[in-house]
Amino acid sequence: MSLTLVVSIALVVWAASMVVMVVLQRRSPAATISWLLVLTLLPIVGWGIYQIIGPQRLARLKLKRRINRNVADEASDVARELEAETPGLHRLQLARIAFSVGEAPPLRANDVTLYTEGDDAYAAIADAIANAKHHIHLEYYIWENDATGQKLAERLLARAQAGVKVRIIVDGMGARGVRGKFFAPLLAAGGEVAWFNPVSLWHLRRRRADLRTHRKIVICDGRIGFTGGMNIANCHSAQTDGTAAWRDSHVRITGSAVRSLQRLFNEDWLYTSGHALPRDPMYWPSVQPQLGPGDQIVQVIGSGPDTTGYAIKKFMFAAINQAVERVWLTTPYFVPDESVLAALMSAALRGLDVCVLVPQKGDSRLVDLAARSYFPELIEAGVKIYQYQPRFIHAKTLVVDQDVALVGTANCDVRSFHLNFEVVAVMYGDHIPAELAAAFTHDMGNARRVQQYPPPKHPFASRLGEASARLLSPLL
Repeated sequence: MSLTLVVSIALVVWAASMVVMVVLQRRSPAATISWLLVLTLLPIVGWGIYQIIGPQRLARLKLKRRINRNVADEASDVARELEAETPGLHRLQLARIAFSVGEAPPLRANDVTLYTEGDDAYAAIADAIANAKHHIHLEYYIWENDATGQKLAERLLARAQAGVKVRIIVDGMGARGVRGKFFAPLLAAGGEVAWFNPVSLWHLRRRRADLRTHRKIVICDGRIGFTGGMNIANCHSAQTDGTAAWRDSHVRITGSAVRSLQRLFNEDWLYTSGHALPRDPMYWPSVQPQLGPGDQIVQVIGSGPDTTGYAIKKFMFAAINQAVERVWLTTPYFVPDESVLAALMSAALRGLDVCVLVPQKGDSRLVDLAARSYFPELIEAGVKIYQYQPRFIHAKTLVVDQDVALVGTANCDVRSFHLNFEVVAVMYGDHIPAELAAAFTHDMGNARRVQQYPPPKHPFASRLGEASARLLSPLL
C-alpha cells in the first residue's frame, strides 16, 4: 500500500471522526461548519485549537446554582412600576425577556450619569472609591500595569488600609500585565484578588481558555455602581494618550439597580474565590419599591456561556424588532449572527432609521475584514453604516426609539453573545436615551458614511480576505 493511499485513508477517517464529534455537540450550523473547516483543513493545529477553545467545560454552572439571588420575589412589584411609568405595554414585555431567562428585573435608580470620555469616568470612580465606607468591588477584563492601573491600585490600597473591604476580580488573560507583585501591597492590607480562568497548562486541561469575563464593574457600598466599555488602561485616558485616547461610554448608577450589579459580581466572586458575599444589608441594601421624582428605571442584564438563556442577545434582538422609529448601534467589533443581522435589515426595510457606527480601523484586522463582509447586504436593505474617523471607538451602546438605551460591555458579535461573560445596563425613559442619542449624533459628525460597498475596483485580495474572515465569524 502506497504512502499516498495510507495518508488519504487516514485523512478520510479523521474527517469522518471530526464530523461525528462536532455534529453531536449540537452547536449552531455556522459554528459547526466553521469548526469542521478548521479541524479538517488543519488537522494537527486545528485539534490543538479545539482542545483549548472547543468543548465548554465549566464548573461554573453548578456553582451558580448555589447562589441565593433574592431578586425573583421583587419582580412583580417592579414590573407593575415599569408598566405604570413606561408608556405602552411593549416596554414591559421587553423588560420581561431578560427576567424570564434568569436575569434581574428592572429596578429603581436614583440617578444615572453617562460618561463618554475615560478621564471623566475615572474621576467619578475615584470619587466613589474615596468615599466608600464598607466595601469596594471591582471586576475587569483588562487591567494594565500602567499609570492608570497603578493610580487605581494606590487608591484601593488607601481604602483597604482605612478598613474598607476591597475585593477584585480580574480576567486571567486580559489582565496578564498585573500578575506577580502588582497587588502585593493591597493583599498585605487585607484586600482580596481573584483570577477568572487563569491561563496555565493546568487550567487549560480543565477549562476553555477563551471563556473570559469581559465585564467591567465597580460597586461601592452596594449603592453606587459603574459599568460600560472602559477597562483600566491608559488607552482610555487623554491625560496619558492625548488625542489618541479611545472614545468609549460608561455609566454611573445609584440606587436599588446597583443590587443587580452586585449580584453579578457575587456570582463571579463565588466562581473565582469559592466564597459568596455575606447576606448582609451592607452588601444588599433593601430595594426601594416606590419611584420618586427624578428616579429612573434600570435593568442590569448579564449573560455568559454557563446558561443557554443568552439574555443580552435576546434582549437586543427583541429591542430591534420592537423599534418603531430608530435603531442606533455603536460597536467596535461588528460580527453579528444571522438573527441580529436579519433584525437590523428588517428594521431598515420597515422604514426605520437604522444606523451602525463602527471604527474606521479597529484593533483586530481579522474582525475588521469579517465586519466589512456584512456591509453590502446591510446597505442594500437601507442600513446606514458609519465609520468613526478620529480615533478608535470602543463604545458598546444601543438607542431604540426615544425611551430605551443600552450601555455595557457586550459587542455586537458572536463572542459577546455566546462566549464571554458580559453585562449591560438598560435605561428606560427619556433621560439617558436622549443623552446617548446626542452622543451618537456627535459621533456621526466625526464619521464617514459608507455609501457603497464593496467600492469600485475593490482588490481581489480584500474580497477574498473578507469572505474568508466571515467563514470564521462564529469563532471570532
